[in-house]
Formats: sequence, C-alpha cells, structure tokens
Amino acid sequence: MDISVVIPLYNEEKSLPELTTWIRRVMFENSYSYEIIFVDDGSNDHSWDVICELKKGNTDIKGIRFRRNYGKSPALHCAFAKAEGEVVITMDADLQDSPDEIPELYRMIKEERYDLVSGWKKKRYDPITKTIPTKIFNATARIVSGITNLHDFNCGLKAYRKSVVKDIEVYNDMHRYIPYLAKIAGYKKIGEKIVHHQARKYGKSKFGVSRFFNGYLDLLTLWFLSTFGRKPMHFFGFLGSLMFLLGLIAIVIVGGCKLYAMNQGEHYTLVTNSPYFYISLTMMILGVQLFLSGFLGELISRNATERNNYKIEE
Repeated sequence: MDISVVIPLYNEEKSLPELTTWIRRVMFENSYSYEIIFVDDGSNDHSWDVICELKKGNTDIKGIRFRRNYGKSPALHCAFAKAEGEVVITMDADLQDSPDEIPELYRMIKEERYDLVSGWKKKRYDPITKTIPTKIFNATARIVSGITNLHDFNCGLKAYRKSVVKDIEVYNDMHRYIPYLAKIAGYKKIGEKIVHHQARKYGKSKFGVSRFFNGYLDLLTLWFLSTFGRKPMHFFGFLGSLMFLLGLIAIVIVGGCKLYAMNQGEHYTLVTNSPYFYISLTMMILGVQLFLSGFLGELISRNATERNNYKIEE
C-alpha cells in the first residue's frame, strides 16, 4: 500500500464528507493505493455515524472510536499502530490542511529519501493572539531540539516513512514534538514543505491558550528524558555532589573563621548565629537529596523493561 492518511478528529461531522471526497480525488488522480484511518476522539456529535456511512461507500476507509476524549497524541498512537502504507500522512479533519499537498509530500519521502517532512503554514489565517505565541513556541522548540530547519513543529500536516511511526511512541501531548521524537529515535533526515493553510470552514478550534503552557512543560520533559533518561545519576548525582561539596566548603570556612578569631583573642559569634551556617547546611542536605534522587532514578532505569530497547536499522 502506498499511503495511509491518518486523521484524528473531535466533533467534525460537517467536514468529514468533503474531506473524504477531496482525498479520494487526489488518490485517484495519482493512482495511489491508500487507506484513510479516522480516529474519533470521543466526539459527542454524529462524527462516528458519518464515518460509518462513508465506510459503506469506500472500503479504503477505516475507523477507530475512543470511548471518551483522550487527546490528539493517543489518537495518533493508535492509528500509527494500524497504518499499513509505506508513507503515512497525518492531517487535521477541519479542512485547514489541503489534501492537494499529498503528492509532493509522498514524493519527498520516496524520492528525496526524507524520514519525515513537516508542513509549514507560512501564511496563516489565525488571529494574532494565536500566531505570536506559536512563533515564540516554535523558536524555543528549535533551540531545545536542535532541529533548526523547522518553522512549525505543531503543523498537523506531516508525512512519515512507515518505519518512523512504528519506532516512536506518541503519548500525552507529545504530538507537538514528533520531529524531536523521530530525531531521538535516530531519524536524522527531517525536512519541511510550505503548505497552504485554509481558513476554518466548519466549527471552531478545539485548542485553548493552555496548550502553549503545557507545550513548554512537555518540551522540558522530552529534553530531560532524551538527555538524562537512561542515566539520571549523571544529572542528579553531579548536581547533588556539587551542592554538597560547596556546602561542606562553606561550613568549613564558617568554622575556620570562628577558630581563627578565638586563636587571635578577638570577639567572635557562635557558629549557629551565622546565617551562612544554615545556608551551608541547607546546601549539604539538598545535595544529599539530589544524589539520592539520582541513585533511585538509576535503580528504576536499570529495572525498566525498555532499558535495552535499541533501534536497529539493518
């Protein structure tokens, strides 16, 4: 099979027939063998009924229905597990992503040998309250991930080599960072294509302002796990040892100053009256706690079932 089109959706009953017809036309014009995998993320409208009706007239349509709303990442995870196409293309169900982009995305994967191609909606039809935070968010993601050639990490229109979607695990809200997940898994040829962004035709956006704050937290989590996930002692152990050592040196200096004053017959204060004593003591305690956190993290890591899960290319 040439292409799997994965479409997560939530309350998009009005757009599904038009989107399906559009995709079928593109596939027919280019003689692609394909499947469309709709993932109904717990919609409370008639989206699932529409999918079932569309299935009756097109055997290339498949559907997954969640009992409740889990989010976009779980929807993609389940669809990726079922996808059979050599190239997997994801797009949103709201008609803001154009299926006419599919042939070029497919060509970039098959002929230019990209592992992943992410869309870039250079010209957007979104309010400024959404576009400015998006630019800041993407700039941060580029710095942290090291994938400097991507302008829009969160674009729903992406194309993947089949092996990519089978090797990565998309969980929580990590769909924003699929290129970063692919890079961590060893897929280095990640490209970008400028795609057409259309104004929303039906319904309204399902994402609020909170996604930007959550996105930064997810990015920090992903960076930490990719950097220290397998060796937590390298982070916590080093930081703990450093804090303990600095606290020990400081407390020795405080005690040494008192002994020197006593030896010279000068006036001195009790060590416990010095604020530096408590600062030093706190640093030593925090250092020990950080070191123990690294030790416990190392024990957990060594007993994890995925500790020796390495990706073998050939």
